[in-house]
Amino acid sequence: MTSPSAHPWEFTDDRGHRASAPGVPARIVAYLQAGAGLHDLGLTPVGVFGSFHDGERADRAKAGGLPLGDVAYLGAGAGLGLDDVLGVRPDLVVALTYGGGQVYGIDPDTAKHLEEQVPVVVFDVGQGRSLADVRERFAELGASLGAGEAPAAGEGLARAERELTEAAGAAGGARVLALSPGGPDSVHLARPAKWPDLSALTALGVATVEPPEGPGANWHTGDWPDAAALAPDIVLLDTRANAAPREAYGASPAWTALAERAAVLPWNPELPPSATAHAALHRSVAQALRGRS
Repeated sequence: MTSPSAHPWEFTDDRGHRASAPGVPARIVAYLQAGAGLHDLGLTPVGVFGSFHDGERADRAKAGGLPLGDVAYLGAGAGLGLDDVLGVRPDLVVALTYGGGQVYGIDPDTAKHLEEQVPVVVFDVGQGRSLADVRERFAELGASLGAGEAPAAGEGLARAERELTEAAGAAGGARVLALSPGGPDSVHLARPAKWPDLSALTALGVATVEPPEGPGANWHTGDWPDAAALAPDIVLLDTRANAAPREAYGASPAWTALAERAAVLPWNPELPPSATAHAALHRSVAQALRGRS
């Protein structure tokens, strides 16, 4: 990473908003997922915040390689106030949106007042955005700030993509289902086309499982027998703090049957937007597919 420059800095985000500063920002506050991606680019935020799903502590599952002991956790959702963010003296805030320009994880009124005082860059990670799109936009921001992943990270991602395609072909159509536990009687089954990481797996030849049609743009909510009936060979299990813990559903006979049939891998639906994180996902799924071939 190069030293911050005194030259004027600007960046146009996915809302079409231009953020600017008299010099290259160095003190960054970010949504946790974004902060994990920036860390992989060589930019460790001074503070991170969570979403309305999060609590008083940073969700380790979403944090990637962030050194949480060295980064201030500022709060989440309604518990995140303007003074909490301004208190760490940021000169840039990096946030996400799932469409429509609404800043994710921050109360709209707080977001409005924040943007009046600090440059804010917002990236769209919603429907229609590919994993590569999101990763490349973060890389563009990193470059504008004088940072970026080492060439080895991109080379590692290319290798992981090749390995995954080869493993998917050798696995004879082994089926991958992504889900988020809701409790003893409910589970949320991911619609692959609505998630950039799952769409990337599909594009690389993985047979991702489509849940039944019905309400729910990103998820189909059903029960554990519904999940077991889909007969996946590999389960990507949401391990974020807002997903139900294993003790809440582990006694379900349908879950037991599912776990006995399928290889179960930890899954973070809010994957850090970096080549390092994306390669790790691809390698994990490739290894599981090789175990099924």
